[in-house]
Amino acid sequence: MKFLKYFIIIFISLTTSIKADSNKNLIKQLEDGGKLIFIRHAYAPGNGDPNNFNLNDCSTQRNLSKEGRKQAQLIGVFFKENKIQIDKVLSSEWCRCKETSEIAFEDFSTISFLNSFYSSKFAKNKTRQVEEFNKYIKKFKSKKNLILVTHYVFISEILNYGPSSGEIVVSDKNFNIVGSIEINY
Repeated sequence: MKFLKYFIIIFISLTTSIKADSNKNLIKQLEDGGKLIFIRHAYAPGNGDPNNFNLNDCSTQRNLSKEGRKQAQLIGVFFKENKIQIDKVLSSEWCRCKETSEIAFEDFSTISFLNSFYSSKFAKNKTRQVEEFNKYIKKFKSKKNLILVTHYVFISEILNYGPSSGEIVVSDKNFNIVGSIEINY
């Protein structure tokens, strides 16, 4: 039993230092610029949207909780403290993505190709959205980073990766994942 306890302590110590090193490496890559930064909107309890969902009415949508707003603040702090150069911030038109963008970065634009296609109501848009997104990225030539605040389904479709709420997933312009950072509230 003692051996198991020591093993667990050693394992936790090693993985913590490995995680810190990988975060330093990721921050260095972000400092170099030219990365795509996918951010799943901050914590919004639940799954999907209510049946009466209206894109233009936030009261009909699943929105950020108090914890989600705190998480969005911490996302912004991460970028400011690490002096990450940002070309622009693009957000889904869903209120939880816009609120995440507003709290974390203040200045952002919405763009429909980042919208969710989780529900059957929007699933038909998936192919068009992915095509528009790919065209946009091919034309994107900035040496700074591009932030994309979006949804689980979009990030999963593009990167084949399932992010947590508020998770920052960094890729190159060929959609190869460089790393990710989970921002906890």
